[in-house]
Amino acid sequence: MMKTENLYSGADSQAEESVWRPSRRQQALAWTVHAFTATGAVWGLLAVFAISAGRWIEAFIWLGVAVFVDAFDGFAARRLRVKEALPEFDGALLDNILDYLNYVFVPAYFLAPSLRVAGAILILLASAYQFCQSDAKTEDHYFKGFPSYWNIMVFYMFILNLPAWLNVALVVVLSALVFVPIKYVYPSRTATRPGLTLALACMWGLVNVGLLIQHPAPSPWLIAASLLYVAYYVGLSLYATWQTAALSR
Repeated sequence: MMKTENLYSGADSQAEESVWRPSRRQQALAWTVHAFTATGAVWGLLAVFAISAGRWIEAFIWLGVAVFVDAFDGFAARRLRVKEALPEFDGALLDNILDYLNYVFVPAYFLAPSLRVAGAILILLASAYQFCQSDAKTEDHYFKGFPSYWNIMVFYMFILNLPAWLNVALVVVLSALVFVPIKYVYPSRTATRPGLTLALACMWGLVNVGLLIQHPAPSPWLIAASLLYVAYYVGLSLYATWQTAALSR
């Protein structure tokens, strides 16, 4: 009996030793990643100040910085095992709060004068539903339903100088798509052509910077190049949705 107990206690000791315990340096790096994520609140606030002052290009610059932070903080968090280093701090919740600020609230504030209050409220409410779905991000790393890319939508409305009626129509259609279970590609984590998708996303970002620099007379070629990536993204998302449906039959 004594030997059996010793055997089990030895196994327990080995199991305890195998549990990863973060060092102080690793915990400090984890806090650094969370602080990097938290700067999204600063960029969102600066964007609101710029919008209030009518400095539209500056507002897009701050929103672009927020997108940059959002694109890289998740990669850093996974690489540095932040969730294990600081299990008491919910980084995913922080990320969702800041995504709602910069992808939903600030764009709705930007569009409020042209859409009137009703259009901005529609954006806020539809996105609130999307953010709170338990499977808003699927296990295979897709977004379910339109993933509240309102910052991108506002960018195109601004660059293309779309008429107010078309802006309203787009907001209504995209809000409705929140409730349609299409799988949208998660660019930084997709398993479907990840190399090509990330490369094109980076090129798309550079093209959009060029469009802002050229405003108010952007090159038609740059506009076409930017919209070509949007077509690729939508096509890849529809393909992923079709593929999932085909496999489930």
